[in-house]
Amino acid sequence: MTDSAPPRHAVVIASGGLDSTTVAHWLAASGSRLTLLSFDYGQRHRKELDFARRSADRLGARHEIVDLSGLGRLLSGSALTDPAIAVPDGHYTAESMRSTVVPNRNAIMLSVAVAAAVAAEADAVAFGAHAGDHAVYPDCRTEFLDLFAETARVGNEGLLPEGFRLLAPFIDRTKADIVAVGRQVGVPFADTWSCYRGGELHCGTCGTCTERIEAFVLAQVEDPTEYATTATGATR
Repeated sequence: MTDSAPPRHAVVIASGGLDSTTVAHWLAASGSRLTLLSFDYGQRHRKELDFARRSADRLGARHEIVDLSGLGRLLSGSALTDPAIAVPDGHYTAESMRSTVVPNRNAIMLSVAVAAAVAAEADAVAFGAHAGDHAVYPDCRTEFLDLFAETARVGNEGLLPEGFRLLAPFIDRTKADIVAVGRQVGVPFADTWSCYRGGELHCGTCGTCTERIEAFVLAQVEDPTEYATTATGATR
């Protein structure tokens, strides 16, 4: 996480999940004005958008949902956008989690977010990539972040506010670190959504649920999430 001055106005890519919600709260706690930008890209767990809206309401931030739902028809082959592909269970870094990759997702979202920042004269765009994503998602790695930041700078030369930054404050941190920061800045963890299955409750067994459960244990923070299946396999 950066020690430099907080942005004046940040556009945050907000999924409604634990990572992006913590980024938003962390920036708000630093005094930044926020615009939360969410995306409907045809994801099977689009209920996450409701949690993003709640986060915006709680923080007094503007919230926009960008309709990219048509992308779901083009981005076949991912368990997140193709109902014919099952969401895998197991650890987040397992080989099976490759089926949850949505091609170029962060680049698409960041491109829209940078354009929105230019229009709003915001001096930062922020998203919640973290170290646990690196093994599975190539667009959550530092190399991608650095190259995209340079692309945004060159592609918007003369249009970006002075000192514009692309922020991924947790890119070298673990999910447990995010939980710890979230506790410090008052994130209501029960009001975030992680599960890729998008059921009534977090399933408790998919990769994102597994990672979420482990993060709270490692951070030694009580997990308020209600799961359909507990760690022992018992259903609720």
